[in-house]
Amino acid sequence: MTDTIRLLIADDQALVRGALSALLGLEPDIDVVAEVGRGDEVLPAARDAHPDVALLDIEMPGIDGIAAASLLRAELPGCRVLMVTTFGRPGYLKRALQAGASGFVVKDTPAPQLADAVRRAAQGLRVVDPQLAAESLAAGDSPLTERESDVLSAARTGGSVADLARILHLSEGTVRNHLSSAIGKTGARNRADAARIAEENGWL
Repeated sequence: MTDTIRLLIADDQALVRGALSALLGLEPDIDVVAEVGRGDEVLPAARDAHPDVALLDIEMPGIDGIAAASLLRAELPGCRVLMVTTFGRPGYLKRALQAGASGFVVKDTPAPQLADAVRRAAQGLRVVDPQLAAESLAAGDSPLTERESDVLSAARTGGSVADLARILHLSEGTVRNHLSSAIGKTGARNRADAARIAEENGWL
């Protein structure tokens, strides 16, 4: 077995992806074997490249990084997943770890620390940004039920209660109840405010 860590990088911003690849590729023990710009390209690329570690952005087109992590862990359990994001939202950390990610770092992590995080993930160790871990513990779990999260996610695009009911295959009354409950739990003024609060906490 080689000591070189095979790394897949997924980020929808070409500049960021290229910078991560260039910086980490300079490390003598890290070999960038694949780069993709969409979440739904992660699994096919991993099947071809057989990475030891996948460095995944959270917010990507296709599917998000957390969903991509879940697919990777299910099909290629030997590939460790390290989430990297601009958004250090506490709720993201819990969702990422539940999806099977080995760790979570923010994009402004200095290159040597990021390389070290890749090495630790490859060894099967957990890697979590300390500040994010503290914020996550302070924020606690999402107060929203799965259905309330679904309704709030759909509400982010605007649209009437009737529109949401049609998209989610629910009755209008059920949609109103879930929205009302989510607004109450987040302490929001209205549904747009509730969606914003939930998103900022990484609950959606």
